[in-house]
Amino acid sequence: MPTTITMPQLGETVTEGTVAQWLKKVGDTVEKYEAFVEVSTDKVNAEVPSPVSGTIRELIVSEGQTVPTGAPIAIIDEVGAMPVAAPPAAQPQPALTAFAATAPASNGNGAPNGKAPAGNGDLRGVSPAVRRLAREHQVNVASVRGTGASGRVTARDVIAAAGVNTVGSLQIATPPPAATPATPAAPATIPSVSSADTAARPAPAVAQTGPVDLIPLTQARRIIAQRMVESKHTAPHAWTMVEVDVTNVWKWRLREKDAFERTHGVKLTLLPFFMRAVVESLALFPLMNAAFTPEGLRLHREINLGMAVAVEGNLLVPVIRGAAALSITGLALAAGAIVARARAGKLGVDDLSGGTFTVNNTGANGSVMSAPILVNGQAGIITMEAVIKRAVVRDDDAIAVRSMMNVCLSLDHRVIDGAIASGFLVDVKRRLEAMGPAGAL
Repeated sequence: MPTTITMPQLGETVTEGTVAQWLKKVGDTVEKYEAFVEVSTDKVNAEVPSPVSGTIRELIVSEGQTVPTGAPIAIIDEVGAMPVAAPPAAQPQPALTAFAATAPASNGNGAPNGKAPAGNGDLRGVSPAVRRLAREHQVNVASVRGTGASGRVTARDVIAAAGVNTVGSLQIATPPPAATPATPAAPATIPSVSSADTAARPAPAVAQTGPVDLIPLTQARRIIAQRMVESKHTAPHAWTMVEVDVTNVWKWRLREKDAFERTHGVKLTLLPFFMRAVVESLALFPLMNAAFTPEGLRLHREINLGMAVAVEGNLLVPVIRGAAALSITGLALAAGAIVARARAGKLGVDDLSGGTFTVNNTGANGSVMSAPILVNGQAGIITMEAVIKRAVVRDDDAIAVRSMMNVCLSLDHRVIDGAIASGFLVDVKRRLEAMGPAGAL
């Protein structure tokens, strides 16, 4: 009996999904609860398990195509049902999405015609982010020799196999060698513009003076760009900063870190101390834990702390729920678990939704001052910058070497005015400076 599989709703606010990669092709058998497709949303990539055991009859939606939740994406002949011959080619369904008219036709494997799906081999142990990178660079993961733990294929392995150079955190395509032309080469035309259009348009005011490398946009980068633009265009950002003397809490952390790691298996950084000060201040300044809506300001009763994490060229903001109820130890363990799942590509939609306020440890990268962009729907994002030892004039006019850290706050000026923002930031400063060896982890 044929079963129609629909696009799942991966989260309460998710209304559509993109078929990032078919893990099975037409004619393949699939077991119940076995992942057969990878779906991408604006929040997360997730492997979707089959609800039945059977044989893939048809892949209705092409890789890269976006359809609403609940729309048919595949048909599976359940075990025991009379098999039906698969059509020669699974065509996109125009009724499913407004983009169907421009979506590429698919071959029997659900991949665009003329392209073999990347990663046709055994993909077990390969993270969704690495598989996504392989698709974008047309690399067959099964043919890549992994250099990670236990031979796992990493992003660097895929980039090397694709012939891509890395400069810092950027990936730059390596241009093929070319003979020196006798005459200057004509500028390349943009594929989406016709020859007639380019002929009718005037030459650019600034001529290119050298070679240009094009860095293709990954799906994650497109989503990040869209969300950043939406945030800046929607919320009027304001910014403020305080300087914090973290000498005492830094010494406390240094004294406890070795025993803490032996006991809990997690490194003790300054982040959980900072988080604890933030959640205590949020309780005192509830508007900082609010969101703007046309109907009014929505005050969140719980503090669900988002934590910015950079993983394999992607930016994620997983959430620690109920952060106000956690001690410094609890926040350290929760943060460590989130980072571990993020690096393993195992974050789910629930991990990335429901945040009410965000913390960003920009100082881990050496930053001393930053103006972060708000997460959509949140009134504030706070950063802890690098801890730097320097000479400071104390209240008694004595000069001493202290461990100093800047704390920066971006805020939605529709929700928060300067007095509240300054009061919140000064309270965070007061709590951090009051922390010391007499406290409890």
